[in-house]
Amino acid sequence: MTQDSCEKLYETYYMRVFSYAMTLAEGDRTQAEDITQETFFRAFSKRNDFRGESDEITWLCAIAKNFFLDEKRRQRRTEPIPEEDVPDTEKSMEQKTMDRDTSFRIHVALHALEEPYREAFELRVFGELSFREIGMIFGKTENWARVTYHRAKLKLQERMDKT
Repeated sequence: MTQDSCEKLYETYYMRVFSYAMTLAEGDRTQAEDITQETFFRAFSKRNDFRGESDEITWLCAIAKNFFLDEKRRQRRTEPIPEEDVPDTEKSMEQKTMDRDTSFRIHVALHALEEPYREAFELRVFGELSFREIGMIFGKTENWARVTYHRAKLKLQERMDKT
């Protein structure tokens, strides 16, 4: 990508990407500027990966959204747990037994869950993958992954209620 084409892309879409970033950042101008800057940096770095299957603005907004979500996930992992939310580590023997029993029942119900529901559920819960990533693994859409995960949760709950 030439410097001229980078400048043209930036000049053409800066305000639209920034407006979208303001929506993501819920009006936080500093965060929106960071999102916009990172969006264009990533776009310029990966310009050759753009296949032209969508409009440039759609591609740029997808980059912005993915960056925003990545940052939110990173922040959640690094935030300390407030003291009032720290669980009591001194559980009674009865509570530990109930927790193990419940965990075992969940795993039995999950094991009996048919595909693709089981794998979609496991990828989301245990693998902590996004719906987009799950959809890519199955060669399906992000929406398909959302629906499949939701149905898996319903099926698991149904099986848990029966036991």
